[in-house]
Amino acid sequence: MSSEDAQLKILFLATEDRFFWAHPLPVARAALRNGYQVIVAAGTHSCPEQIIQEGFRFIPLRLARGFNSPWNELRALMQLRRVYQTEKPNIVHHFSWKPALYGSIASVGQKNIRAVNAVTGLGYLGASPSRTVLFFRSMIWTVLGHFLRRLDQRVVVENCDDRDVLIKEMKLAKEKIIVSRGAGVDVECFQPLPPPESGAPIVLFASRMLGIKGIKEFVSAANLLRRRGVAGRFVLAGGTDPVNPSCVPRQQLLDWQAAGIVEWWGHQEDMKEVFRQASIVCLPSHGGEGIPRVLMEAAASGRAIVTTDVPGCREIVRHETNGLVVEPKNVFALAEAIRRLLDDPALRLKMGNQGREIAVNEFSQKAVIAETLDLYQILLHSGSLTMPHRTAKAFD
Repeated sequence: MSSEDAQLKILFLATEDRFFWAHPLPVARAALRNGYQVIVAAGTHSCPEQIIQEGFRFIPLRLARGFNSPWNELRALMQLRRVYQTEKPNIVHHFSWKPALYGSIASVGQKNIRAVNAVTGLGYLGASPSRTVLFFRSMIWTVLGHFLRRLDQRVVVENCDDRDVLIKEMKLAKEKIIVSRGAGVDVECFQPLPPPESGAPIVLFASRMLGIKGIKEFVSAANLLRRRGVAGRFVLAGGTDPVNPSCVPRQQLLDWQAAGIVEWWGHQEDMKEVFRQASIVCLPSHGGEGIPRVLMEAAASGRAIVTTDVPGCREIVRHETNGLVVEPKNVFALAEAIRRLLDDPALRLKMGNQGREIAVNEFSQKAVIAETLDLYQILLHSGSLTMPHRTAKAFD
């Protein structure tokens, strides 16, 4: 970065600081190394000390996931607008729908603020068939599309299906949307390790405990396979998420465990160790994914995968190559795919090796960081709608 860029500010906005810590942290570290000032603004303040120790400034917000009373939402929006007016960031990087909407509104009328809006999947808005959700989705997309069509805005999505949805529903120009690979995966951190040599193989469901992630289908498939006498341990790894409408209650998880259908390990910090213990990773998502981080990490760790034919999941898992892809919400197809891999250790090994190759060649975190820093520079200096040739080429 040139000396004239030395004082440029980037503000990362998320509803939860733990989301920032889990996802865009490597990009923020790279920005800091490149001479940017980095500010993190977030609600749900669970790890501010860790963020500050990284050399970033932290601004606590009232912004929360979901929607509260109109008064609380207005207060959160006005607070965010004051932050933007005071800090005058050169770039704001919004993560997920609500920060993109509120951040875009907060930046109206403020000169020299460029925005990157990272859509990390369509989430519950995209996956739920509820008429109420469809109504709110239409309303939110109409309002947000109005702001995202501004010249100082860019949108980053994680798969081409989501790009096409935004073009259709928000009337965005294709050139304003960049298809990236989420936060990518640290292929140096997640390395292939031999699975355990003894005991029943573990089939791992690692995610938040949400219905839209396919947890009920996973439990049903596990129950079916157990009744058929198929040897395997079925493990749920992840915490509950009460804010999400599709959250599975804690008591239900405990009941499944008490019935001997699955083991619930709860939230796990050391996912490398969790993958080491697993033989198969399963995510039977209903949709709404960007590119699931757990599948990138599983591939990098050399694990065979069972997932569903929905956007995001099929980006990382190629049927019969590094895993098996089945129809969403089809318990019998899911059970058969899991059984096939449980019965065939050689196939698991082969698919795991091919998954590692895909992760290294297509989903490396280093490449994603370089692309993001390129996008910042384009927004700051040229205003061009197109990415550099080397960045765009990766996703042709």
